[in-house]
This record gives sequence, structure tokens and C-alpha cells, in this order.
Amino acid sequence: MSAPPTTDLRALQWEIEQFLYREADLLDERRLDEWLDTLHEDLEYQVPLRRNVHSDDRALDHTRAGLDAMWFDEGKETLAKRVAQLATGEHWAEEPMSRVSHVVTNVRPVRVGADDVDLTSRLLVHRNRVDTETNILVGRRKDTLVRDGDGGWLLRKRVVLLDQSVLMTKNLTFFL
Repeated sequence: MSAPPTTDLRALQWEIEQFLYREADLLDERRLDEWLDTLHEDLEYQVPLRRNVHSDDRALDHTRAGLDAMWFDEGKETLAKRVAQLATGEHWAEEPMSRVSHVVTNVRPVRVGADDVDLTSRLLVHRNRVDTETNILVGRRKDTLVRDGDGGWLLRKRVVLLDQSVLMTKNLTFFL
């Protein structure tokens, strides 16, 4: 869905929400090649680890790109390789396929530029695999969207700050 650029904040809010909701549908429906088309070529996709720190050290409660280990610190090229691997049907951690639901809420633009916007949102991801494996991940996302050539949006940067310091999932074969 493409819409012309707008300066109306309500319309902008709606556009951003529709982009995020469509993205959630693409991921949940395993339309991963279409999802890749919503990503900017220079994408930064990061999921730092959560640390348990004293309240005086809150600046250290997540690991940092380039300095510490992270769950993910990837670009579009590596995400495309992961999607291609899942598409083979031979990815042992996804055969049979997981059932995943993304719930996106509390979408809020925090900076609006001429052709880009920084926003925050909350995320809940529910994953069920085989009969008994269920995982729930909760967190906050910090995204940067940029206009594409058709007036729509592309995801340029995503940082997912998970609430959990220990992930109980056996693997991370799904996207946040």
C-alpha cells in the first residue's frame, strides 16, 4: 500500500501503524520474501541482550552493537540468507513450521523528518511449535522508517529491546 507523503500527523500515524501491522501479517503468514521487500538495502537490525543491572547502571541494561554480544546484529543481506534457508524446507528448527503471532501496539512517532521518521512501539510475539513448545517475547522496538520512491515506507533501522534477560526459546528462527 503506497500513500502520498503527508504533513498531517494523524495521517502519518495511520501510515506508520499500517506499515507495522502489514509487516506483522507478512511475518505471521510466512510471506518472508514480501517482508524482505519492506526492508531498506542498508538495514540495521539489532536485538541486544538484556542485562540485570543495578538501577544506578540503567545505561548498561542492554548490550551495545560493536562492543558486546547481541541476539542479532544483522543487515538485509544476512536476513535474506536466513529467509532463503527457511524456504528450503530442510531447516530442522522449523520443520514442522512454528505458528507465530506478532502483536504491535503503542506506536508513537518520536521524530518526523522530511523523508523519514523515528518511532517506538511495543511488541509481543507468541510462538507455538509442535505440541508443547510455546514462547512469548515482549519488548520495545525503536525503528527508523524512510520513504521509498513510491511514497511508501521502508524499514531502515530496528532495535528490539526485549524485556527478558534469559530467553527460554530453543531457537530464534523467527523475526521480531
